[in-house]
Amino acid sequence: MNTMSTEVIFFGNGPLANHALAVLRQHTDVIFHARTKDDLTEVIKLKKQHPEAHGILASFGVMIKTDLLELFEPEGIINLHPSLLPKYRGASPIESAILAGDNEFGYSIMKLAKAMDAGPIYHQTTVPNLPIDKEHIYQGLAEAGANWLVEHLNNLGEPQPQAASEATYTTKFDKSDSELHPEKFTAEQIFRQIVAYQGFPKPKYQFYNKTCIILQAHTLRVTDILCEAAGIGDQSSPLMIKCADRNFVVIDRLQPEGKKPMDAKSFLNGYAKNH
Repeated sequence: MNTMSTEVIFFGNGPLANHALAVLRQHTDVIFHARTKDDLTEVIKLKKQHPEAHGILASFGVMIKTDLLELFEPEGIINLHPSLLPKYRGASPIESAILAGDNEFGYSIMKLAKAMDAGPIYHQTTVPNLPIDKEHIYQGLAEAGANWLVEHLNNLGEPQPQAASEATYTTKFDKSDSELHPEKFTAEQIFRQIVAYQGFPKPKYQFYNKTCIILQAHTLRVTDILCEAAGIGDQSSPLMIKCADRNFVVIDRLQPEGKKPMDAKSFLNGYAKNH
């Protein structure tokens, strides 16, 4: 379907918005990108000048008031939300899904409502084969959702209400979440914290009395270590964190405070020899 004549007013910030916007720019006429509360004045002006323009929102972070919502009726402002609503409403759906141990991730196309992530659903689905990697999950969900919108923007159908009784909610992280506590969690849980906390609040752990941001890691079971001791398997990563289940998180890349990112071998060459 040729959608180059379709006009879009886009609302959004951050990785979800950036990936979705890149798809929309290829297939629609994005006449404005609202990033801040102050931009909403321009949105009102443009919507009155372009009454057929669709409103699409992805991770905007600003409450949209009733008068602006009403300008986009009857289809409303269309919200791309990176979870299968009503699960994981709120500020950190992808991160919360990672921390919860989910292995499948999905998105919802919703009509924006005043209540947080509570609007009726136009479409939702899982995106298969996404790795447990925050950047890839953001990109995969954003691109899949934006591509669905490109195909269906002029024929959305009737949105269906959410099952409010099944709703779960997420919270914002703060800096106090950054410190890892492997004595309290399994290796898989610590690994998922490292993945979820990338960007913010940044997962941190001390090696050789040096606080480091952990950038990349993987898990290693005790049985795998026994195999390595017998000469079977990969023996290339000596920087490890022992966790509550006696399994390990192996550090692949990290960033000591005040230094540039480096791999584990480079870190050990610079710091371990002094202890």
